[in-house]
Amino acid sequence: MPLRWEGMRMDERHDPGRRPRRRKPAEQTPVQRAVGLLTRREHSRKELSRKLSARGVEPADVRSAVERLAGEGWQSDQRFAESLVRSRVSGGYGPLRIRAELATHGLGREEVTAALATFDGDWTETACDLVRRRFGPGGLGDLAQRRKIADFLIRRGFDAAAVQAASRMAEDDWDGMA
Repeated sequence: MPLRWEGMRMDERHDPGRRPRRRKPAEQTPVQRAVGLLTRREHSRKELSRKLSARGVEPADVRSAVERLAGEGWQSDQRFAESLVRSRVSGGYGPLRIRAELATHGLGREEVTAALATFDGDWTETACDLVRRRFGPGGLGDLAQRRKIADFLIRRGFDAAAVQAASRMAEDDWDGMA
């Protein structure tokens, strides 16, 4: 009879093609789940609560975990908002779109305003740079092209002043910046 070691025959134990048995991981606490989410990227309180609830965590445990992590500095709506502003500005979005997105994350008006104030650039210049990159040299053509540029900037969330300035750049400004 073959030798058995912990329920396995010796020839099974030393078989290189055999996959090892994996233990089922221990159930994570709500705080551990939340920390796992926060180590990947910043989350707002609302977003973190929604994700924990979607993973089957009880509402009272969700509130407790989010409050604890916010109190210990693991979660911060301010850090989340500043991170989102940096990300969206680098992606070519304007202040109106960013403001609307921040509001969907349950942030108050003051928090949104403070986060947008961390952007130290000029929104009009950002819109002009975006138009130069997107439409290339000679991008400002006829009226139809200017309307296309204006529509693009409006969809990206730039205000009327930035849209007007970027869609009416003088050709010498365009050539000098290319």
